[in-house]
Amino acid sequence: MSLVNLIQEKVKANEVVLGYNRVIKMLKSGKPKMIIIANNLPKDKKETILHNAKLAKVEVKEFDNDNVNLGLVCGKPFSVSVLAIKGSDK
Repeated sequence: MSLVNLIQEKVKANEVVLGYNRVIKMLKSGKPKMIIIANNLPKDKKETILHNAKLAKVEVKEFDNDNVNLGLVCGKPFSVSVLAIKGSDK
């Protein structure tokens, strides 16, 4: 399954958390299955996400396109720099 299809499937099922601050909060409190970041996420934010994901042992994938296109894939009228797929198996 491609990354785009996975994102669209999880958005339809309401199993995603959008936005940098909400993803960081989820990493610290819950445990997402996977984190997807846009390729133009600022370096400092990317390093913070990668560090927290490493501590939580969560897989991070980089979307091949920018945040505007990631927002379009999610079906949102705004840009999305980072999203987390909720983990059902804790």
